[in-house]
Formats: sequence, C-alpha cells, structure tokens
Amino acid sequence: MLTQAQQQAYQTQGHLVLDELFSPQQMHTLRQAALKIVDDFDPESTRSVFSTDNADTNRDHYFLESGDKVRCFFEEEAFSSSGELQQDKSLSINKIGHALHVLSPEFKAFSQSKIISDIAKGLGVVAPEIRQSMYIFKQPKIGGVIRWHQDASYFYTMPMSVVTFWFAIEDATLLNGCLQVDKAGANFPLKEQFKRYPDDSTELVQLTNIKWPANERALPLEVKAGSLVVFNGVLPHFSEANRSDKSRHAFTLHITSAQAQYDKLNWLQAEPVSLTSSSGLLSN
Repeated sequence: MLTQAQQQAYQTQGHLVLDELFSPQQMHTLRQAALKIVDDFDPESTRSVFSTDNADTNRDHYFLESGDKVRCFFEEEAFSSSGELQQDKSLSINKIGHALHVLSPEFKAFSQSKIISDIAKGLGVVAPEIRQSMYIFKQPKIGGVIRWHQDASYFYTMPMSVVTFWFAIEDATLLNGCLQVDKAGANFPLKEQFKRYPDDSTELVQLTNIKWPANERALPLEVKAGSLVVFNGVLPHFSEANRSDKSRHAFTLHITSAQAQYDKLNWLQAEPVSLTSSSGLLSN
C-alpha cells in the first residue's frame, strides 16, 4: 500500500499526507452518518463540553464513560451566558466519540477495512488494533482551539506505538482551522501523560519540562476532502479556532500495536478492535 519513499518520509518527519486517497462518496457517507447521530441526539441530555483549555483535568463521567459508546460533546462557545444554545444543534457539536468504529455501521465498515489495516502495517504497527474513533466538526465561527499536544499522552504504550489516522471529510485550510504539526517534531520527547485513576479522578502528569514548539514552527497541513494524514504518537500538533463560515469536518482513529503494553492508567480502557483480519471492504 505504501511505497518505500512514503515509509521513509513518515519515519523522518513523523507524519505523512496521502492526498485525496478516499472518494467524495466515501466521505459523504461518513458525513451523513455523523449528521444523523447529531439529529437523533437530545441536546437536553447533557451539557458536556469538549475543551483543551482546562489542561485535560476534571473530565466528567459523560466523557470518561464514552470509550465504548457513541456520545456527542458540545463546542465550548455553543452556549450563551444563561446556558442556552446560541445556534442550531447541528452547528453546536464539537465532536462525536469514541466507539463509532464499533457501533455505527458506516464508520465500522470504513474503520475496519483492509486499506486501513494495510496502511497501519506499512507504518510499522505490528498487529494493529483500533483504540478510539472520533468525528470532529470544527464548527463555523465557534470551532475551538485545540492546544499543542501529543496523542501518546492519551494512548500510552510500552513501547510507544500509537498512530493517528486523520481523515479530511471536508477541505481543511488555515481559515477553518486545519491541523498543524511541528516541523521538527518527529522525535519530540513525550511531554505529558493523561492518567485516569481507579476513583475516576484524572491528572495530566508532566513528564518533561520541555516547552511546546512556538506556533511559528508549525507546519499547516492544508488538505482536500478525502485526504488522510497519519502521524506518530509523539508528534506535537494543534489547530487554531475556526472563525470562518465553513466547517472543517474530520474523522480520526487511534491505532496501537497489540504487542505493546497498553497502560492501565490510560483514560480509555474499552476493548480494542483488531485489524489483523480486516475485510476487503473499501479497499482501493
């Protein structure tokens, strides 16, 4: 699936962009499935907001218990000071997580397809398995900033093995808050670990005092819909707020190796889905 040059680029840069790998119809199918989930969602059932401004502490039970469920989380700026939605429900959701790859037929078929398994193996993930899936909306006007972070902080394994698959459902640009990665961060030390203790308290533990890269060192990944960005667990990345009038939908998978030891204090402990015997669905 991957050429030797692509494999080398991934090892050197910590990320790889596969432009317009998937068809508009495939992305449309995922988008419609996500919108149907939001349409069926009762906005009065929760006020759980997803934000990274609080340094990932004090996550609520609605979030912590979502590892094997499909749940909607609001944008931080979705509500007025009195707690009312300021725009339509469909324009208020930050993301859906975290078991779309198991519980949604459309996302399951896509996530567990042979092409995903082949790419993971091509990147060096031995016995790949899906730990988490998310559909991210990055809503017009209110799509929030996602701070610099590393995904291995949340999916800590020994040895490090997590790889993020980031699928552009819509065009991603600087204007609508595209993904940005550290130009020189392929081997950046792991700075933090997000831990969930048996009593469900959480803590973001500092592992090193190294500073996050300056924003000027970021490489914006402006990509077309259907493109796939893959990056390793220690690559620092972030995204700016979306103040434009266009959304920036994306779908993500976090994949680890079954041969690596998955930390018992990782926040998500749902049973992983093996990609070792993935079907030929969506193979292209």
